[in-house]
Amino acid sequence: MKPISPSSGPTEAQGTVCPADGELAPPGQLSRRSFLQGSAALAAAPLILAPSRSEAVVPPSPPTIAWQEFLPNEPALLYGSTLNPPPTELANTAAGEAGRPAHQRWAEFGPQAEHYELHAAQREGWVFNPAYPPQPVWTFQAAVADLSVLSPVVHSHYGHPMICRIYNDLPANHTGFGTPEISTHLHNAHIGSESDGFPGDYYSPTKAGPSLTAPGGFKDHLYSNIYAGYDELQNGIGDYREALGTLFYHDHTLDFTAPNIVRGLMGFFLLFDHLDSGNEKDPNPAALRLPSHPYDYPLSFCDRRFDPNGILYYDQVSPEGILGDKTIVNGKIQPVLRVARRKYRLRLLNGGPSRFYQFYLVRPNNVIQPFTYIANDGNLLEKPLLNQTNVRLGVAERADIVVDFSRYPVGTELYLANRLTHRPEDTRRPYQVVAPGEWVLKIVVDREPPEQDLSQVPANLRPLPPLPTTAQLAALPVRKFLFERRQNMWAINGQFINLNTPRALVPMGAMEIWELYSVDDGWDHPVHIHFEEGRLLSKTTNGKNVAIAAHEKGRKDVFNISDRTVLRVLMRFRDYKGKYVMHCHNLIHEDHAMMLRWDIV
Repeated sequence: MKPISPSSGPTEAQGTVCPADGELAPPGQLSRRSFLQGSAALAAAPLILAPSRSEAVVPPSPPTIAWQEFLPNEPALLYGSTLNPPPTELANTAAGEAGRPAHQRWAEFGPQAEHYELHAAQREGWVFNPAYPPQPVWTFQAAVADLSVLSPVVHSHYGHPMICRIYNDLPANHTGFGTPEISTHLHNAHIGSESDGFPGDYYSPTKAGPSLTAPGGFKDHLYSNIYAGYDELQNGIGDYREALGTLFYHDHTLDFTAPNIVRGLMGFFLLFDHLDSGNEKDPNPAALRLPSHPYDYPLSFCDRRFDPNGILYYDQVSPEGILGDKTIVNGKIQPVLRVARRKYRLRLLNGGPSRFYQFYLVRPNNVIQPFTYIANDGNLLEKPLLNQTNVRLGVAERADIVVDFSRYPVGTELYLANRLTHRPEDTRRPYQVVAPGEWVLKIVVDREPPEQDLSQVPANLRPLPPLPTTAQLAALPVRKFLFERRQNMWAINGQFINLNTPRALVPMGAMEIWELYSVDDGWDHPVHIHFEEGRLLSKTTNGKNVAIAAHEKGRKDVFNISDRTVLRVLMRFRDYKGKYVMHCHNLIHEDHAMMLRWDIV
C-alpha cells in the first residue's frame, strides 16, 4: 500500500538546525548502542543473554490461583525524611552522590524543599500468586519498607518543592535480566533535566552513565512542583490550568528500562493543588472534593511472563521482547481489593512493558457497570465523562475513574475485566476486543464507610488553557518524527538512539507543532514526550481525518500511533533547559533504539 505523507510544513531538519544522529547500528546489535562502545559505560550493564525468539519458544506461564491475594485497604504512602548529608546545589560527590549537573533554580526551590528518600533495592520473598514460589523482586523502598507493597505512593503538592534522594542499593553482582544501575524518571514532571531521569544518567556506587561525571550510591532529584508557565506568568507558581495529578516514577536506564521495570522498579507519584487538593472535606470553595486517601487508590497493571517453575522471566535480547500472559495488579496476579460502600477514585496505570488494555467493570455475570471518567494521563479533564463503560490504555497511559460503590450492598462482588487481546506472542499491537475478557481484579464491597462520604464529582473539573488561533498555529514551526521498523530494531526518522547528540534544539519558551507518524500497519507506538504536556490538534489515518476522542481532548503525555497515522501535537517548552528524550513507551521498542534526545536551549 502507498505510505501516507504527513501534512506540509518544515521537516525536522528544516526547523531548528539539529545535528545528525551518526551511523546506524549494525543489524542484530545487542549491546549498548555504538556511541557507548569503548566507554566505561559499556561495562556498566552487561547483557545476560536469554534465548531469542528464533532459538526457543517460550512456554506459557504456569496456572495460577485466583482471588487469594488481598491488596491493602489503604495505599502505602511515602513520608518525609531527614537527609544526611543535606542536599546541595552541586553534586556532593565527596559524600557519594553521583556526578549530576547542578540543580537548576536551586535558590528558588532548594532551600525550602521538603526531603524524602527512596532506596532501589532487592526484596526477597515476594509472592505474585500462591501458585508461584516466593522470589526476589526489585522495588523502590522507603527507609522503613512496608512489605505489603512493592513501592510506596508519593503524595506531593504544588507550591511545596521537594528533594527526593534515591539510593541505589541493588545487588552489584546481579545476574539474569536487568542491570543494577538506575536512572529514575518522574513521568511527566515539569522539572530540570538533571532530575528528569535521563537514560544516560544511570548510576550505581561503581558505575556512571555517559552523561554523569562520577558514579555514586545516591542521586538527589529536585522536584520544584511548579506549574508550566512559571516564568511566563511571574506569579511564583505558574498556570494552574497546567497542573498534573497522576504521575509515576520508574527506572529509565538506557537499554534496560523494560527489564528493570519488569523486575519491579516503578511506583505512583500523586500531585495535588488548591483545586484537586486531595481532601474531600476541603472547606475551600474552589476545591473539587474528589474522593481522597484512603479512597483515592492507584492501581498499576503490568504484563508479565513466568517460567515453568513460576519464576519471573523476560527476554531482553529480542527486539520483539516477550508478551506477558499474566497481568499483575500492584504486583499481584488476580488479587482482591476490598472497598467500602462509598465513592472511590481509582487511578489506573498501564505499567507495561507491552500489552494494551481495555478495561470494563462487570458483575459476576459480566454485565457492564458504569463509572465516571475524570482524568487522562496525568491531567484532569475539563468536565467529567459520565456513564462510561470502558477505558483503553496504551503503555504508560493513565485514567482516573470514580466508581460509586454505594450503589451496591455489602457483599457485592465486581470484577475489572480486560477485553482487549493481542495475538499470541505479539508485542507489536493489540488485536481485537473480545467479551467477556479476562478478569484481572476482584473488587468486594465488604463494609460500610466509617463516616459520611462527603466526596463529589463536580460538573467542571480543571479548565484548559486556550489553544492558539488558526493563524497562530499556521505560523508555528513543525517537526516531523517517523516511528518505524528498521534493521530488525526500532527507529525514529531512520535513526537509532544516540544520547550524546540532540536531534532537536528547541529555544526555551518556544511553541511548536510536532507531527508523530507511522507508515506501517503492523505496529502501535505509545509515544511519550518528556517534560511538558501536549495537546492533540488532529489525527489522520490513511489520509482521512479521525475524530479525537473526548478523553484525548485535554493535555496528554502519551500519544498512541497506530496503523498509518499522523498525530499533530501542540508542544511548549517553558521554565527549564537541558536534555530530554522522546521515545516509544512500548518498552521493548524503547530499549531497542526507538528514542531520541532533544534539548531545550
